Amino acid sequence: MLSIHNKPQIIDVRIADELQSSHGDGIREQILDGLSKPPGSKSIPTMLLYDERGLRLYDAITTDCKEYYLFASEEEILKSNSGRDSNPVVLELGAGALRKTSHILLALSRLAFSSDQTTAKNDKKRITYYALDLEKRELERTLTELMSTYGDDLEGKVEAKGMWGTYDGGLKFVQEGGLSSRTECEAGRDYLSHGADSSYDRQARKPHRDVSPHSAYSNSRSSHSRSTGATSLTPPSSPGTDDGSKVSSPPLHLLFLGSSLGNFDRESDVSFLRSLPLRPGSGDTLLLGLDHDNGKLKVEEAYNDAKGVTKNFIMNGLRVAGKTLGNETLFDSGKWEYVNRYNEAERRHEAYYKSTCDQKLQVPESADVISFLAGELVNVEVSQKYSDKDAYSLFTSAELRPIMRWTDAPGQYSLWLLERPTFTFPLLKSPNPFGVPSLEDFRTMWKAWDTITLGMIPRSMLFTKPIDLRHICLFYLGHIPAFLDIHLSRLLGEAHTEPESFKNIFERGIDPHVDDPSTCHPHSEVPDDEDEWPTLESIIDFRDRVRARLARLYGDIASGKRQLTRKVARVLFMTLEHEGFHAETLLYMLMQGAGAPGGTLPPPGFTAPPWNILAERWNSIPPPVESTVTLGPADVILGHDDPEALDDDPEKKLQVDNVEFGWDNEHPARKVHVEQFRIEWRPVTNGEFYEFFKGAGKEKVKLPASWIEVNGETQVRTLYGPIPMKLAKDWPVLTSYDDISKYAEVKGGRLPTDAELRLFSDRFESGYEGGGNVGFRNWHPVPATTGGEKDSGKGHNGGVWEWTSTVFDKYDGFIPSKLYPGYSTDFFDEKHQVVIGGSYATIPRLSERRTLRNYYQHNYPYPWVAGRIAYDL
Repeated sequence: MLSIHNKPQIIDVRIADELQSSHGDGIREQILDGLSKPPGSKSIPTMLLYDERGLRLYDAITTDCKEYYLFASEEEILKSNSGRDSNPVVLELGAGALRKTSHILLALSRLAFSSDQTTAKNDKKRITYYALDLEKRELERTLTELMSTYGDDLEGKVEAKGMWGTYDGGLKFVQEGGLSSRTECEAGRDYLSHGADSSYDRQARKPHRDVSPHSAYSNSRSSHSRSTGATSLTPPSSPGTDDGSKVSSPPLHLLFLGSSLGNFDRESDVSFLRSLPLRPGSGDTLLLGLDHDNGKLKVEEAYNDAKGVTKNFIMNGLRVAGKTLGNETLFDSGKWEYVNRYNEAERRHEAYYKSTCDQKLQVPESADVISFLAGELVNVEVSQKYSDKDAYSLFTSAELRPIMRWTDAPGQYSLWLLERPTFTFPLLKSPNPFGVPSLEDFRTMWKAWDTITLGMIPRSMLFTKPIDLRHICLFYLGHIPAFLDIHLSRLLGEAHTEPESFKNIFERGIDPHVDDPSTCHPHSEVPDDEDEWPTLESIIDFRDRVRARLARLYGDIASGKRQLTRKVARVLFMTLEHEGFHAETLLYMLMQGAGAPGGTLPPPGFTAPPWNILAERWNSIPPPVESTVTLGPADVILGHDDPEALDDDPEKKLQVDNVEFGWDNEHPARKVHVEQFRIEWRPVTNGEFYEFFKGAGKEKVKLPASWIEVNGETQVRTLYGPIPMKLAKDWPVLTSYDDISKYAEVKGGRLPTDAELRLFSDRFESGYEGGGNVGFRNWHPVPATTGGEKDSGKGHNGGVWEWTSTVFDKYDGFIPSKLYPGYSTDFFDEKHQVVIGGSYATIPRLSERRTLRNYYQHNYPYPWVAGRIAYDL
């Protein structure tokens, strides 16, 4: 066992402002500022709860108070699930007593030992763990206890060190390369001379109870840059190659446990997460603990235990406040009570001191007098709780993506493993999320498009057709900028971007009839031979110049040089959403080649799915108590009013603020009546369809194009290559309308109409902000969650479009688009079915617009469309 007399190494990462606060001046100012506010608004800093006595009381809460479920829930998750990943550098923000952390460190030590069995001794690399906290003595004590208890298990595998400072100091230390570019002693000495770069309220710099009793709020700015230039957003021009810019330092893994984030307000929590030094697409991760929006009684008991330990902990803060102001007995404990309450509407626990009488306090060494009314409340702590919608909205706003989620057995607490991927689509903006897109919307789309086209298609695939019914891959790289350029030229009355010949090759793709590929709508004539196609480099150069052209248009609008009219806005909406549609089309093509030698590469900048671990969670999702729900009779409004003719109306053409743009088959709004019917809570799954395919459906349905036979085993295709059916058995099955209809018929049902499915989706779909699997939240389907016990059955369908029995055709009031005449009418051929919803690769602007109607041929097996069964009553 390691000697407990070996003093742990502590790195001093405090910065100038923190040194001032540590001497008490800053805290005194915060106390007086909070108490000078009017009745009903007074507060004192939460960090006052965590003096030496407060720390002991806090440990007693986590150890002895069964009501405080957060600690036990998190420890249960860590015991059951630690050891999933090997982390070279681990930094815990607000480490506290390290009892929970020990589970992670022991698991890491086992991984280090396991990996060392196949590694030469000289190449062995230890995992380094850093505990960040405010109190140096507490760091020394807890790290010493950790090594005393677990030293033999950790020795030679995990090296534990301390960081003394606030979140600000620790994160700034990391951002400036302190973990890799300098020795700890050099970094620590140099660091004290650096000033804080702060944009947050200093009062927010306080420790937070629900994880680390002695850490402070960070105001470090996000380390990832946000480029504004079009060409700077592009990955290497050679697909599948490395430009040498990858980060060479080891991945950084942050731990922020105990629902400490809940002590921030709803906006500051986003700012804090955005400030974390997680490099986009680097493999850096954050393990974050969040408390659920549990019942009022449970939450209030958690913060007011029967033993009174929490009460003593909170009341100790008054003594510390008085001591900081100059008189430890300034606040007479006999005149104050502890009051706590759970604000259900805001999902926030609040802790207060309540004045039991009118009283005045003379501030020591000051002429200031502070008055309190009888019954007046002084806030000392808040703890936000998180619904699924809160959590997913938080992560999206902070540009984070969940890799994994673990939940304790009662379902009251979650640990989330998060990363900052190469790109994320933001939440849609109110009040009109489907209005004029911004240049930033295009830039996000370009990041996604470039990730797909330049990161997933190796050169060997550029001239291949993963699907015979579509063009070669290279065509789509030229089609997107050519389409944008053509419509900009028509709109602005300007020449096309050179080379002008690109418009002849790349204007329009193909969608031939499945039964007769020689029959197809009008389209561009493309070269027959490889050497007649433009080079990849010339296409990328063209793309960049077209993007720059669009950026100039936005600049002209901003400067007033050009007016933003409805027609301009419509071109912007159409070209953005067109690119979104084609990103998905290209991906379902590419999936046919994923996992094959020389085939599609996995999406770069996103952590590959840990399939077995994910499957464990998916297997734990309970099915609905009842498999179906009864809806109707009801009137359903389909579509919206977006008359394109108003684009040329002299009185209306400048009115763009409240216009919800859509494609021609979305206009006008119309009422459709549906009778009462039953519908399945969830789409048909791979597992269910596999049983049908092998049994009653044998010889009746084809092998779905989303499946593949590998050495006699049926597997499910993904963009990462095929995976065993057992891992994807609960995903919605992706197959043709014809085959899913046959399944429905055998089961005694049918596919719903578009109005019926719209009625179901309006009532039960959680959407992107509620955790829906769209917008590249994952690069694969997941099991559907609708029909669960919470949120009245709201959930998501797993990340798929859904077939309807409605034939795609004209209807009363339909008017073809003048801007894009053939968008719908070319496919009014009685061969296409309406599909609604959106897949995991559908951009939120499309998936979230309830009026959107997509369409595919009934026997086309490749798109990411599933189906659920409806039953007549």
